[in-house]
Amino acid sequence: MSVFAFIFARGNSKGLPGKNIKPLGDIPLIAHSIRVAQQVQGIDKVFVSTDSQAIAEVARAYSAEVIVRPDELATDTAAEWLAWRHAIAYLQARGESFDIFISLPATSPLRNTDDVRNCLASLDKDTDVVVTVTPAARSPYFNMVVRDAEGNSQLVCAGKRVHRRQDAPAVYDMTTVAYVTRPMFVLNNERIFSGRVKSVVVPRERAVDIDDIYDFKMAEMLYADRESAHVEG
Repeated sequence: MSVFAFIFARGNSKGLPGKNIKPLGDIPLIAHSIRVAQQVQGIDKVFVSTDSQAIAEVARAYSAEVIVRPDELATDTAAEWLAWRHAIAYLQARGESFDIFISLPATSPLRNTDDVRNCLASLDKDTDVVVTVTPAARSPYFNMVVRDAEGNSQLVCAGKRVHRRQDAPAVYDMTTVAYVTRPMFVLNNERIFSGRVKSVVVPRERAVDIDDIYDFKMAEMLYADRESAHVEG
């Protein structure tokens, strides 16, 4: 089966301007996703969908093929699902078909090749989409609340009587480490949870999702620790 990897990267990030090409270690942020995709056996091609010329130049410098994203699909309010559809339709229009679609967002640069391989291997005949998750720091059964305008608060899962965190069901945060599906599922559905979803657990140190400068600083620290461990090893 043919596998195409995609990195979707807008140029007008508000939380951290220019984040997709901001250096992390010695290479631009987006290059970490490109490199991981290139290192996974079975991924046939790597594409970057972007509206930004600067991002496109970096993508080409790291041997990824660029898909120019229309401006209307690169706004703060545009659903990335529509960018996924655009990329698939763009390739189909030029006669390229493929079996497996994997998105590797630039904002999760600390994933490794095993994470990607595990996600690809998890897409079986009974699964429509594979997502990644990491153990949550808070539980809706124990210490997450909803509140009204007056500040009145209650547990998110208020119907469950859980008195200790250890008694609460395990819950997970979705991450942006990887999304795996099939092209036709994207074209024929409106969202990830329209189908049968399986998750792959990724440790928190590889699941940082960069949205603002605080996330970026955390990624820098963890990346430096990882590189140091490689040198010492």
